[in-house]
Amino acid sequence: MSEKLSEKFTRGELLNVNCPSRDVLKRITSRWSVLILLALREETLRFSELRRKIGGVSERMLAQTLRYMEEDGFVERIAYDVVPPHVEYRLTSLGREVEGQVTGLADWLESNVHRILKAH
Repeated sequence: MSEKLSEKFTRGELLNVNCPSRDVLKRITSRWSVLILLALREETLRFSELRRKIGGVSERMLAQTLRYMEEDGFVERIAYDVVPPHVEYRLTSLGREVEGQVTGLADWLESNVHRILKAH
């Protein structure tokens, strides 16, 4: 399939070791990123609510993952100027797009986990 030169510069090439899309792939497919996408799928959550909903994630790891997801444009951090501080997280439009992709994988995994465990 022939690709225009301009298209090569706008699309990633995941199989190319030097492609920056690999960094995004690594971050978005981490366990915690996937679970954050699923948790924020239908609602805006505060940090503590998000941590409780996901379960098993440390404060440090959740904060780091949310920072990466915000840098990549998947999550929006909303800080309210009140005391005590009030911060919420929600998916951006880009985050909703990738969440749709991740949901398909999550649905498949939950439907087939018994087959995978049987293979062990």
